[in-house]
This record gives sequence, structure tokens and C-alpha cells, in this order.
Amino acid sequence: MNRSGMGRSGVSEFVIDIENLVFQWPGRNGFRLSIPQFKVKPGERIFLQGASGSGKSTLLGLLGGVLLPQPCRLRVLDTDMTALTSSARDRFRVDHVGFLFQQFNLVPYLSVRENVLLPCRFSPRRRQRSLEAAGTNAANALEQSADRLLAQLGLDAALARQPATALSVGQQQRVAAARALIGHPELIIADEPTSALDSDRQAEFLDLLLERCENENVTLIFVSHDERLAQHFTRSIHLNELRG
Repeated sequence: MNRSGMGRSGVSEFVIDIENLVFQWPGRNGFRLSIPQFKVKPGERIFLQGASGSGKSTLLGLLGGVLLPQPCRLRVLDTDMTALTSSARDRFRVDHVGFLFQQFNLVPYLSVRENVLLPCRFSPRRRQRSLEAAGTNAANALEQSADRLLAQLGLDAALARQPATALSVGQQQRVAAARALIGHPELIIADEPTSALDSDRQAEFLDLLLERCENENVTLIFVSHDERLAQHFTRSIHLNELRG
């Protein structure tokens, strides 16, 4: 591997490449997160656990470019996050990262399909990749792409025009997953996405999410307190193992 961190094929060996990361929230007693090293290869599905307040959400914010650490090596998809301006980090995030939140963060006045297509409104790159996935030049190609993804996640196409708030909790979670996956982002960051589901729905949703990530070679960072879910992932990490 050469100095740029790129392999012989020109493709980075790591989706996430962290060395000597330090972040501290403002204030004399502000929380401090220190990670000497953390590397994730393309296509890995990482289960990340840790106690409340241990810094899991802070780490996710750093990976997504929402937060900026002290000078360190923080490369995501071979991009130096510390060298980007705030607006450039925003653009990187919407182009390359899909987020799944604990509270879903669906827009209540939009339909199911409109919620799924939100990333395509803000990212021309994800819009183009969604059109390519649709495999058609039809005027409604984007809608077809969204509906196909919803179907793959077990939602009936008839629900696409319904308000997102009319769906059950489990259905809303699948809509949130479809929104994260639309446009083929290379990295999915999931912060406690199954905490509102019962055990049966947890397992069903997780199987669907992991299947989509595997089929599209998407790297997944999945945060949860539920250690029972760890067995489904390629690697399980406790945040204490990463912290310096």
C-alpha cells in the first residue's frame, strides 16, 4: 500500500481509517473521546456497543462529518475529513453516508415515498445512482427506484403514497432504512435503530437491513445496547476497546 493509503487497484483498503483521534466537547469538564486506532474494511458490518455516555454518538458524529476532531488521521472513504470545510463535510455526508436514527426522523407531512427520496433531493450523486438502479428512462424512474427498495424491505407499494405517520412503528423503521439506502451510499451509520421494536420485529428488520448491505457491499456501523444482536455482524466491538 502506498502513502496515500490506496491499494494497488487504486481502491482504499479501509472505509474508515482513524489514528490518534481526540475530540473534546467545550467546557472545563467537557466529555473527551480518544481513539488511538480504528480501521474498517469495505463491506464490513460492525456492531458497536458501549454504556450510555461512553461516546458512541460522538464517534458517529465524527464519522459523518457532523463533528470535527483535533488534528489527527480521520479518513472516511479515503477522504480526509479534517481537511474539509463545514459545507464540504455536509456534501460528503449526503453523497456517501446513509443515517438511521433511533427516532427515525421521518418528515410527518411527507408521504412514505417522499421521505425515502429526500436524499436524492439534496444529492445529485445519489439521485443519479437511483436513476441508474431503476433501469429505465421513464419520467417516474425515481419513484420506481424508491418503490422497489421499499418492496425489498417488505413494504407494500400501496403504502408509498400514505403519510409516514400513518404507518406502524415497524413500518416506519423500514421507511427510514429505505431512505438511508437510496442512492447506494457506501457507508450506513445506524444509531440504536431497533430500540423501539420488539424482539421479533428486531430480528426481522435486522435480517432485511443486513441483506441489503451485503447485496450492495455497503459498510455498516450499527450501534446498540442489545448484545444479543452482535452475533449477526462480521465484527463486534465495545467502545472501551477503542478508547485510549
